[in-house]
Amino acid sequence: MSTALYLLTTLGGYVITSALLLKFPTMLHRRKQQRFRCRHISHRGGAGENLENTMTAFRHAISLGTDMLELDCHLTKDEHVVVSHDGNLKRSTGVNANISDLKYCDLPCYLCKLDVTFEKDCCCEGGEDKHIPLLKDVFEAFPETPINIDIKVNNAVLVKKVSQLVSEYKREDLTVWGNADYEIVQKCHKENCSIPLLFCFQRVLLLVGLFYTGLLPFFPLREQFLEIPMPSIIMKLKDQSKMSRSHKCVVWLADALIMRKCLFDHLTARGIQVYIWVLNNDEEYKRAFDLGATGIMTDYPTRLKEFIDKSLH
Repeated sequence: MSTALYLLTTLGGYVITSALLLKFPTMLHRRKQQRFRCRHISHRGGAGENLENTMTAFRHAISLGTDMLELDCHLTKDEHVVVSHDGNLKRSTGVNANISDLKYCDLPCYLCKLDVTFEKDCCCEGGEDKHIPLLKDVFEAFPETPINIDIKVNNAVLVKKVSQLVSEYKREDLTVWGNADYEIVQKCHKENCSIPLLFCFQRVLLLVGLFYTGLLPFFPLREQFLEIPMPSIIMKLKDQSKMSRSHKCVVWLADALIMRKCLFDHLTARGIQVYIWVLNNDEEYKRAFDLGATGIMTDYPTRLKEFIDKSLH
């Protein structure tokens, strides 16, 4: 057999095997199991309908029947785990101070109106609840609700405290945690490997590389949740007249490479849930579900609930 024919035969066998395992990954990998499967995820509790990361926002989302609450955690000076997106409180409270420099009792209240990060020129006006809650308060209020925790800073004490709370409230099978930062995810996994992990940014890049080289079906994955943005939403948040052609091309390329139904279907078949964020209208919801996303993260839980209800009829 000539070298060229040998290489061609080998490559053909590799392509066929890879394609087969991409379609049927449980031939090689055991399907991951979770207690919950989420379609409706409330970003910061629903930042477009109530002040973000407040107990009022979380209660409202739960009353609508959300499948999961997404929230963010920081550590105060006296080592309380609080639910807040920003480490610095200037945007959310008007006070230019870091959460890590203040005791919990000294944290200021939220402003009456906060911007909705993933909606252009949009703000949310809140009611009476302007308090930054403790993570334990959320756990106590919603003991049966899956919670997605973004560990916002690379702090071993924060990771340990969150892990202790998850264990104390027996929520290992109702919690997923992580961050885009590789080191934070490593700390999370080392601290408590029984809590399911999110893919970090570095691992997402690896995932995409493995997918396009055909190696993904052969590669073991410890993560149980892929949580990624839909790159095309950047176009609605930016003034396109001020975006360079190269910037637009990068967004288009990222969207074309990542938003792939065959990738999402493969991960889902392996028991890895795929969440796309942060989507806030019917067109975005439809595209995400058509691509095979397990769930959608939204600032407007009422809108998503209505869309899901309509799609089921």
